[in-house]
Amino acid sequence: MECSRNGAQWAVVEGSRAVARAVALCRPGVISAYPITPQTHIVEDLAQMVADGELEAEFLRVDSEFSAASVVYGAAAAGVRSYTASSSQGLLLMTEVLYNMAGTRLPVVIGAANRTLSAPISIQPDQQDTISLRDSGIIQLYVENPQEAHDTHIQAFRLAEDPQVLLPVMVCMDGWLVTHTFEPVCLLTQDQVDAFLPPYRPVHCLDPASPLTYGSFADDDKLMEFRYMVAKAQEEALRKIEETAETFRQAFGRYHGGLIDSYWVEDARIIILAMGSVVGTIREGIDLLREEGKQVGLIKVRSYRPFPAQRIRNLVRQAEVLAVLDNNISLGAYGALCCDVAHSLINDPFRPAILPCIVGLGGREITVNSVRNIVQRAELVARERPSVVEPWWVDLRPELI
Repeated sequence: MECSRNGAQWAVVEGSRAVARAVALCRPGVISAYPITPQTHIVEDLAQMVADGELEAEFLRVDSEFSAASVVYGAAAAGVRSYTASSSQGLLLMTEVLYNMAGTRLPVVIGAANRTLSAPISIQPDQQDTISLRDSGIIQLYVENPQEAHDTHIQAFRLAEDPQVLLPVMVCMDGWLVTHTFEPVCLLTQDQVDAFLPPYRPVHCLDPASPLTYGSFADDDKLMEFRYMVAKAQEEALRKIEETAETFRQAFGRYHGGLIDSYWVEDARIIILAMGSVVGTIREGIDLLREEGKQVGLIKVRSYRPFPAQRIRNLVRQAEVLAVLDNNISLGAYGALCCDVAHSLINDPFRPAILPCIVGLGGREITVNSVRNIVQRAELVARERPSVVEPWWVDLRPELI
């Protein structure tokens, strides 16, 4: 991985610090947040930078996550580059504002440190919180490690502010596993980010000289058209995410995937599809299984919204089984990722059998042995080809039920 252009340097840093550094380099004018584990270190670092004069921004301390989202909503409406971050119940407390933010096309960047939802209460990571916001209109990008978290926050501002997108972007990173892990990270410089991310020039903003209204009333003769425009912006973002990732690669020599990334899929009979930090463990498991002669591959979903349906279809047609790992559960149905994948393939005559896997809820560890177990179950599905495969709760402890 290249880290030698124009002063960029390697540093062993906590994931949260790498994120805070990336956000500061993007020169936000307003940051607002309410602390909640495991998001807290991100906004603590940003607050310290503002207090020390390293970052010229307004940092607003508020009384709740709802207030934090409201502050950056107002700042973005006034034409200021804005950022907030949260986790778990805090993200859900933002829900009302986040729907409004997407509906009024405000390009705020949101750092989401994934943590399971109550009850029972837990501070451990899973993706139930961000998945619960999938229908809001916000773009969701899931990252694998601190380096990708650093780089993706910088890409997120450019993507959100693109005049053909103009939607909030949420960078989703597994709590603790990404936010609190210390790893070598190539930290970009201010000059590099300034060259990649131009100063924010809002397409629309509140201005007494040119009055407009945000969030006005829309009756049944107009509201459906508003939703359609957000849907079309999500479609446009499919192309823009790829373009932004490629531009970043050309500038800095690093590529984490655009919409998706893949590993050993060309000849794979069994493909595992997943997103987030578990991808690193899956790669390690695949390497070991490949040494044993098993044709196993990986698809990493980086963009969950917009959903890269066509890209996935193109990669899985040669496979016999597609094991979809969901770090969430829509109780009474399947995991959300599996539902989207199944819908993407429903009319494809060459589609593989789908093995829905529920993994890692409440921080349950997903190991290389878990990957081996998933592949063994997929081989069974390949042999039997059942018409319906029920969700499989990987590594469930029956003695606790």
